[in-house]
Amino acid sequence: MSKEKKTTFIIGLVLVGFVLLFVLAGFIHTPYNPNTMAASLKFAKPSLSHPFGCDNMGRDVLSRVMKGASTTFIIGMSTVLIGLVIGTIIGSITGYFGGIVDEILMRLNDTLASFPSILMALVFVALFGTGKYKIIIALGVIFIPSFARIARSEYIVQKNLDYVSNARLIGASNFRNIFVHILPNTRKIMLSSFTIGFNNAVLAEAGMSYMALGVQPPTASLGRMLAESQVYLFRAPWMALAPGLTIVITVLGVSLIGNSLK
Repeated sequence: MSKEKKTTFIIGLVLVGFVLLFVLAGFIHTPYNPNTMAASLKFAKPSLSHPFGCDNMGRDVLSRVMKGASTTFIIGMSTVLIGLVIGTIIGSITGYFGGIVDEILMRLNDTLASFPSILMALVFVALFGTGKYKIIIALGVIFIPSFARIARSEYIVQKNLDYVSNARLIGASNFRNIFVHILPNTRKIMLSSFTIGFNNAVLAEAGMSYMALGVQPPTASLGRMLAESQVYLFRAPWMALAPGLTIVITVLGVSLIGNSLK
């Protein structure tokens, strides 16, 4: 890794680490109950007792950002893992074997990829309803085609290299070639793709929650917080600033890490 890429990686790691502190803290403890409302604290400005102020219902914004970041992180990570695992399996099989297996699976993959991602997610929500776990499944399925394509292209290149041919000569099975010999050599491109997928998942979840099609109240979500704050943008800008900056810092940090891995 060059000096420039190392610097980029460190900056990204610091930004992501900062957000992760919020995420981990949100799992364990928050200063206040994120759903507790207090009429006397409506639109309370940032102070020592409420560093990020309070929202239109008197809820502590810091506590809601911590919970919202945790929710967004779980959805983003779970979504990408679904897409990565299933997509890599499909891509590895089609790329390694080719032939009729490649034709059948990739045509199904192309059919799935031909629909706009957000449209498919909206259709899924319309059919099965909203909620955290349903959003994870919907977005996870959407990410499968992109990971499958990337894995397939890598396997097509790798399967013809000398180290795979040598493994075949000494009697290595197809399973061993796919998952023991070739898979570790795709980690660089797959890790870079993982960071891109994670950012897309975070933005997709935030967008769907913003449109009230994702995580539902009273569960805190960064996208939902942005939707609730837009009406009070001039009266209480801190309601939008905290969740907005959290999304920006997360996406920027992960992007820097991904770019340094290329």
